[in-house]
Amino acid sequence: MRGFGELEQAIMDVVWAAEGPLTVREVLDQLNRERPQQLAYNTVQTVMEILHRKGWLSRAKDGRAFRYQATKDREEYAATLIDQVWATGADRAATLVRLFEQLDDGEVAELRAALAVRSVGGRS
Repeated sequence: MRGFGELEQAIMDVVWAAEGPLTVREVLDQLNRERPQQLAYNTVQTVMEILHRKGWLSRAKDGRAFRYQATKDREEYAATLIDQVWATGADRAATLVRLFEQLDDGEVAELRAALAVRSVGGRS
C-alpha cells in the first residue's frame, strides 16, 4: 500500500475529525469550505468509494445515501507508512535513530512511557 493521494488524505482528515459517520455531501461541504477550487460531488463520491474498496472506510445505508466512517485511525495509517519504509530494506536501527533525534523532550517522554507500558504488558 502506498500513501494516500492528496484528495484521499483530505477526505480521511475530514472523516477522522468527525464525531460520527458522514455522508458524501457532508464531506464535500467541509472540503469546499477550505478550498478555493470547489470540488464536484461525483469526484468526492468516487474517491470515497475507492477508500471504501481499499478498506479505509465503512459505509451504511441512510435513506438514499450512505454514511461513511473510518475503519482505521490516523495512527494505524501512519504505522502502515512506516512499515512500508521497513519493507524497502532500510536499516531499521539507523532510521529509528534519525527519527528519535528529531523528537522534542516531551515526545521522548511519551515514547518512553509507551515503551514502559509495552514491556510491563509482557511484550518484548
